[in-house]
Amino acid sequence: MMENINKEAYGAAADKLAEFSASADVTAISTVADEILAVADLLRREPRLRRALADPARQGTDRAELITSLLSGKVGGQTVELLATLVTGRWSGPGALLDGVEQLGVEALLSAADRGGDLADVEDELFRFSQIVSGDVRLAGALGDSTAPAAARTDLVASLLEGKAKPATLSLARLAVAGFGGRGYDSSLTRLVELAAAKRDRSVAYVTTAVALTGAEEQRLADRLAELYGRNVSIKVDVDPRIIGGVRVKVGSDLYDGTVARRLAEAKTALSK
Repeated sequence: MMENINKEAYGAAADKLAEFSASADVTAISTVADEILAVADLLRREPRLRRALADPARQGTDRAELITSLLSGKVGGQTVELLATLVTGRWSGPGALLDGVEQLGVEALLSAADRGGDLADVEDELFRFSQIVSGDVRLAGALGDSTAPAAARTDLVASLLEGKAKPATLSLARLAVAGFGGRGYDSSLTRLVELAAAKRDRSVAYVTTAVALTGAEEQRLADRLAELYGRNVSIKVDVDPRIIGGVRVKVGSDLYDGTVARRLAEAKTALSK
């Protein structure tokens, strides 16, 4: 998770990525993203390599030389440079380093989507896919089953999204199968939606209503939340008739529950005392 990542070590690599992304084309940035995430997958499968690259007893330059010798000729020079910068920093452990590599790959994917004008679509597609998954018990079970082969679950994601979503959306949904940042599949998707929104300088508001909001209602709510939080807010609406009426809004750790279902539950509790 991001809180486990050494911000100084990660920041140096992220700054290099931002500099590269500012001048490179979408294809080049996407290639770097795919290569970084491929290395993350390698580190996930190779715990000894993770430990070696995060070993505080080794000099940062030694760790950089190790990953450079391992990757040179297999991935592009830009990817090697970014990852060498990343491993040069001090990490609290192998897991934190893996989280940092994953995070850098996600940042590269989102940068490519942003450069190509697809970032808002990627954010919405990830959210809609998360709704589809959470709304289907069998699908959620299949994708979230960590005992099942990752390749089979990745193939399932591809069969559902390939040709129907942006390439970055598919790549991020595949990353969720691996458990982005050590999370479960559903939590990984949620976090990736939030990172896509953050890339657009937005917070995410998860809104639950009994009936779909009109465009005007959604805009009014977005404007009110933007005023409250001091930044633009990306509205993600889930229609759930079980709440009967009213609205539930969750922004980060803040929850505003004005649903009829909540008021009925409170009334029932009060009457039972």
